[in-house]
Amino acid sequence: MPMKKTVLLFILLAFISVFAFRNNPVSTYRSVYNQKLDAFSAQQQKLLNEINRHDLSDSAARRLITAEIAASRRKLKAIDFWLRYLDPTIYRSINGPLPVEWETEVFEKYEQPHKREGAGLINAENYLHSEDVKKDSLLSLIRLAIKAEDTFRADSTTVNLNSHNSFFLCNRLFLLNLAAVYTTGFECPDTDRVIPELQNMLQDVTEIYTAYNETFTAFPLTENYLSLYSKAISFVQNQPKDFTSFDHFTLIKDYINPLFALNQQLIVQYQVYTKSYVDFTLNNSTSSIFDKSLFFAQSTKGIYRRINDSQVLAEIDSIGKLLFYDPVLSGNNQRSCVSCHKSTAFFTDTAVSTSLQFNGKDALTRNTPTLLNTIYNHLLHLDGKILTLQEQAHTVITNPIELGSKEDEVLKKIMSCNTYKKAFKKYLKYTPEEPELTFEHIASAITLYYGKFSRYYSPFDEAFNSGHQLSSDVISGFNLYMSKAQCATCHFLPTFSGIKPPYVENEFEVIGIPADVNYKALSTDKGRYEKNPAPETMHAFRTSTLRNAANTKPYMHNGIFNTLEEVIDFYDGGGGAGHKLIVPNQTLAADSLQLTATEKKQLLAFLKSLNETVIFENPPATLPVSSNKELNKRKVGGEY
Repeated sequence: MPMKKTVLLFILLAFISVFAFRNNPVSTYRSVYNQKLDAFSAQQQKLLNEINRHDLSDSAARRLITAEIAASRRKLKAIDFWLRYLDPTIYRSINGPLPVEWETEVFEKYEQPHKREGAGLINAENYLHSEDVKKDSLLSLIRLAIKAEDTFRADSTTVNLNSHNSFFLCNRLFLLNLAAVYTTGFECPDTDRVIPELQNMLQDVTEIYTAYNETFTAFPLTENYLSLYSKAISFVQNQPKDFTSFDHFTLIKDYINPLFALNQQLIVQYQVYTKSYVDFTLNNSTSSIFDKSLFFAQSTKGIYRRINDSQVLAEIDSIGKLLFYDPVLSGNNQRSCVSCHKSTAFFTDTAVSTSLQFNGKDALTRNTPTLLNTIYNHLLHLDGKILTLQEQAHTVITNPIELGSKEDEVLKKIMSCNTYKKAFKKYLKYTPEEPELTFEHIASAITLYYGKFSRYYSPFDEAFNSGHQLSSDVISGFNLYMSKAQCATCHFLPTFSGIKPPYVENEFEVIGIPADVNYKALSTDKGRYEKNPAPETMHAFRTSTLRNAANTKPYMHNGIFNTLEEVIDFYDGGGGAGHKLIVPNQTLAADSLQLTATEKKQLLAFLKSLNETVIFENPPATLPVSSNKELNKRKVGGEY
């Protein structure tokens, strides 16, 4: 073929290819992504230019730049649907909540936490309104955000847009964030913009839905879903712009949770699969955000993880119960797990600020945490130093000031009891990696036993799961929780703890807990700093669940407060810093929340609605007999 004809043919084929791509349905979905990303980039560049050309000491200039940041946030929210899911770590460079964060995702189970510099819009706005603002520092925050955009243009990222799979996973995270994050002010420095941003974002996602359905006609969002989503938009558009007056409860109950159920159905129906750690813990089979199987962070089975036979698991559970009440685990055969984690007190100790040490005289330095809902924590203990439930059991049993025992001694005593010996030998066939009895077998039986008590529901859960009616005070209290009281910016639903979507991390906060109720001094407990020394982690503690809080006094790591009213007053007053303690790294706002007496009453009513209807078991009547007669003197539950 002559050269000229070859060139013409090549040009013709190239033209056809380009034309076909532009009219290919796949390009519709991707083009919306590209358009929204380009719009965000253009606005970010405009923001950068405005910062460059203005004097930051001028109040008018600051107002102008704040407006440009708000405009950038508007463009970001238009594409948030994708960015949060496709690369949540890089996303923090665009809209990170803190200037410095320490990695606490599930991967901490495999590597040490490391420092991450935050950047982007939240940090820029907060920094702009701080004292002694330096232009170079402000510019750096935006430049880092602009650089982060490269990740979202890379082929390795955009390839996810070529199939229906990532869409439904993006959508799931979007819905979870709608319920837990977007309406709370967690990531928006100006609460006046929370609801307007939400209204605009919902409209932008409609465009994404339309483009997706045009593209992936074989795996569409259903008419039922789209109709309900349209109603959700109407509901939000008709709500007050003030997020303290916004009806968070109805939005989640009548719209977001049902939309989540429909999306979950489509994930199963369309056989959606994932390769992303974002979905690491989430369960595709749940139909409610308030289903206790929404996600899992811990294995209660431990070494027995291969067992699915309910009868065998029930047998191990019964052995775990005996062990939980058996002081054979302690060095002096006088203390048991229930010495501190009393089943009659929601597996904590409500009688004292901190429980007794092994010596029976001194008190432990930290309050006994409830064992209920520990299965949802990736990091255990208030400083996050423990990674698994089984490791936690081992640590407590061998700690000289807790149960004061030694591993080899425990194994020897356990094997002296025929009931235990016979049972564990029977179960060894299920653990080929450990053919002989180990401490892991013992710890796993214990965690299997108490782990089941985390599967119960509260009246608040049942409002979403089965239509249970709640009082107006509870609903008002929840709406306060999500807005003015700022509780939901740290205690995220549905666990009401520091585990936010996609539920792959635990958060730690510095709130300035006092050493005494008169606020004369800050608690000397260094908290997270003991595990991960850094200025930001000093006095930081894992944000615990508020479920069953009304039944699990005393409160805070040192048990300093005895009532929920005291806790509410502590937060209302701005934590330690708000009470004039010196807490330079406090992550809780030091300003008063200005809660009224009525609002505190409503907030308390909501917290009480999180009390789960747990069915506890009676203690065992007797303990297994040992061949060592001295051991047969031990008492069920121990002596102190």
